[in-house]
Amino acid sequence: MNKITTLFNIKYPIIQAGMIWNSGYKLASAVSNAGGLGIIGAGSMYPEVLREHIQKCKKATSKPFGVNVPMLYPNIDEIIKIIIDEGVKIVFTSAGNPKTWTSFLKENGITVVHVVSSTIFALKAQEAGVDAIVAEGFEAGGHNGRDETTTFTLIPMVREKITIPLIAAGGIATGKGMLAAMILGADGVQVGSRFAASTESSAHDNFKQTIVKVKEGDTQLTLKELAPVRLIKNKFYQDVQALYEKCPTKEELVELLGRARAKRGMFEGDLEEGELEIGQIAGLIHDIKPAAEIIEEMISDFENARKQTLNLDF
Repeated sequence: MNKITTLFNIKYPIIQAGMIWNSGYKLASAVSNAGGLGIIGAGSMYPEVLREHIQKCKKATSKPFGVNVPMLYPNIDEIIKIIIDEGVKIVFTSAGNPKTWTSFLKENGITVVHVVSSTIFALKAQEAGVDAIVAEGFEAGGHNGRDETTTFTLIPMVREKITIPLIAAGGIATGKGMLAAMILGADGVQVGSRFAASTESSAHDNFKQTIVKVKEGDTQLTLKELAPVRLIKNKFYQDVQALYEKCPTKEELVELLGRARAKRGMFEGDLEEGELEIGQIAGLIHDIKPAAEIIEEMISDFENARKQTLNLDF
């Protein structure tokens, strides 16, 4: 038992990230049933779709699970009401000010975790009263921090500043990565990309097959003027880069991005025109397998790596 397993009442300090178009009830329940904490990603769900996923998740697992809520979500009031009505006890918030909803959620008996990309925002989240913090480094897939601080640097910096439990995210897909993060001061890890390439992920198979083909250098953080996002370098990414050569206005970037690019890529499987969000760690992901096997492998790798560190000589 450590701070994270105690906080969430789970077996392993492994949290599955609430990734848009990847994190439905099938993945969340599978992770929770395997001893981690499954998270439903509300960011790609209409309110009633979220309600359906929560209800199905409750039927699929008796273990704790949570919901990730981007606070810039247009239907945030309705989303929060559904979470409370359905009795969800764990909420991960992101992309917004934690002061907005933390007190209200906690008053309703909900454990609140906020995702940050810097020590400044970690301190603000702690002051807002959250129960734990996810510190996510530059390596992560999807929407990311603007400062490009890597996980290896960010975790000890945040650990130095805060007193509440700390979860490391960004570039973690193996037990060795988990051990490294915890040595640096994390109490647990949040894993995204590895679970995107799981059997239970709601992503299109085209996207999953692309993940396992990604090599070093195949992803890039871009669109900082809108919301920084790490993408696989497909045709859409190349179109973005070509536009950058013309010194585009923000409006021109918005026009190129259009609507539903992420859904088109990750959920519908359009590998050319879709937005394909994945982390740098995809270069170490070589297969698609059930979430339970992913967790089992991570724990085994963690234990083996921990034993090996006892034999280090210098």
